[in-house]
Amino acid sequence: MSTRIRLFLLVATLLIAALSSLMVGAHWIGPATALKGLIAPAPEAVDQLIVRSSRLPRTVIAMVVGASLAVAGALMQTLTRNPLASPGLLGINAGATFAVVLLVAWAGSASLAAWSLGAFLGAALAAMLVWWVAMRGGASSHGPLRLVLAGAALSALFTAFSQALLVIDQQGLDTVLFWLAGAVDGRAPSELAPLMAVALAAGLGCIPLTRAMNVLAAGESMARGLGIKVHRLQALMVGLVVALSGASVAMAGNITFVGLIVPHMARRLLPADHRIFLPGCALLGATLLIVADVIGRSVAQPREIPVGVMTALIGAPMFIALLNRQRSAHG
Repeated sequence: MSTRIRLFLLVATLLIAALSSLMVGAHWIGPATALKGLIAPAPEAVDQLIVRSSRLPRTVIAMVVGASLAVAGALMQTLTRNPLASPGLLGINAGATFAVVLLVAWAGSASLAAWSLGAFLGAALAAMLVWWVAMRGGASSHGPLRLVLAGAALSALFTAFSQALLVIDQQGLDTVLFWLAGAVDGRAPSELAPLMAVALAAGLGCIPLTRAMNVLAAGESMARGLGIKVHRLQALMVGLVVALSGASVAMAGNITFVGLIVPHMARRLLPADHRIFLPGCALLGATLLIVADVIGRSVAQPREIPVGVMTALIGAPMFIALLNRQRSAHG
């Protein structure tokens, strides 16, 4: 099967998942009504109002967040040359969580926009701190390894701070619990528009770097030999990861495994060329998160399971299978 056909099938699968997201919920809406609610809505039609006001926004948010996390994970795995790397290694999730918990403890109840801004700033500051610690002694061939170690250490530190604040402020735990679990519902796209713009800009920013990423994936020495400024490229990639995953965490909270698992799925379907690989990751990530959200609102009706919980339930078995495959490959 050609690469073009596979990409076409990925696009078709995403569209089917998006349509399912418009249809599925506590109240089933047929496909014709869902499509009519998008194309030619009738103001008095309740089902079409549900599609436009509730299900369409969460579908769009899930699509953007899933695509962003998947691309960020692919960049991290290329950057560190570690197939088990994910955006969380930069301390982004832990930094965002700490910022939200600190905001709640300090300011009490806040708007979604304030929480989102705080989460993005916390993610960005955590990633910058991890990068500074990893590269403080100067860039070297051990930079990716030091980045992983620094990220693990500082993530643990931010997590400890968050837990300490939540132990002190039990009311704060109740306030941010839905955000910590990861969710795409109850978010107004108008409030999240700046974060979506950041994610879109970062995704487009990957395009001019794809050729250099292909060379970097073959090794730093080869990249230097071909005239690529490796450390500048690595810094740009870290910036893109921060923008993509920071915006995603700020929009939907703590969602795990998407950035880790999706790049491996894409490698099994598509060539390693980043010009094809990254768009494939975006399509697969968007589809995975939409499907996880649809399952989460279907299995325990009338209640919903947060999408962050569903991605963990889906991703954990896949991660174990990945570890077993890695172990078998190395004897």
